[in-house]
Amino acid sequence: MASATLLLPARAQLAGELPPQAGKALARADRDQDEAGERAQLRRHFQLVPDHWPVAALTRQLDAGDAAQSRWLRADPAFLAPDMTGARLLAHGPALGLEQEDIDALLPALKPLFGDAGFLLDAPTPSRWYLRLLSDTPLPEFAAPEQVLGDDLFGHLPHGDAGRRWRALFTEAQVLLHQHPWNAQRAAQGKPAVNALWFWGPGVLPQAVTTPYRQVRSRDELLLALTRQAGTSDALEQGVDALVDLRHLRSPAMFTDQVLAPLLAELRRGELARVVLDFQDGARFTITAGQRWRLLRRALTRLDA
Repeated sequence: MASATLLLPARAQLAGELPPQAGKALARADRDQDEAGERAQLRRHFQLVPDHWPVAALTRQLDAGDAAQSRWLRADPAFLAPDMTGARLLAHGPALGLEQEDIDALLPALKPLFGDAGFLLDAPTPSRWYLRLLSDTPLPEFAAPEQVLGDDLFGHLPHGDAGRRWRALFTEAQVLLHQHPWNAQRAAQGKPAVNALWFWGPGVLPQAVTTPYRQVRSRDELLLALTRQAGTSDALEQGVDALVDLRHLRSPAMFTDQVLAPLLAELRRGELARVVLDFQDGARFTITAGQRWRLLRRALTRLDA
């Protein structure tokens, strides 16, 4: 019998009073605590060989289909805002609302900088830009943008000898973008400037990606890339183990009434073997029909209780 696993945001994003039926089901569920974070959440459902997390190579294959035989690094457009102590990352990638005309204006000014360093910069989509690297390029640790968003940049820039080169490229790209007249035009239109490139997600395509699910439903580019590499379908199909990406949910009522309640009804009718709720803060609830006999457990009043 099929199961449904939901990828959900941290429970704090869905804080609110639980209706009685949902509260009882969650109280009777098997509960576990896993590692928190976006990457850890996805790694619970996809296994990569070798065991690394090459976001740039995976999304490059999705975007352009040419990731094989090369090493890749994301160099995503970003908007930084200065403050009293330095600068903060306020937006990146899709949040900037870029279009092809932005790429056509900005990319020619940046390509020579990276070309002189031995890297090819291109942008197959307005929100995801890439550097093609030589296989022996020494690389530092890079922070994913979700780790940096809203925070001071200083502690997140690459460190060490390998990081020095990338800090210099980061600064030089900032100068070029700050001086570019296209950004003045964007500012005049009330749009955020593209005043930095954020480097992250280096690596090569994995040899293999596996997942236990026959179907994955998501609009997230990384999850779609993993799904394609695993050979899993993203088409609607009934009666198979499915992974459903609902990390965008922010309404407690929508979660309980439109998502959880119908799944609980399918459990009662014997149409599902189990429902797994995987929250980004690491909390995991596994619900089965047989748990209805755990009558002595007090119903939860809140998800984060």
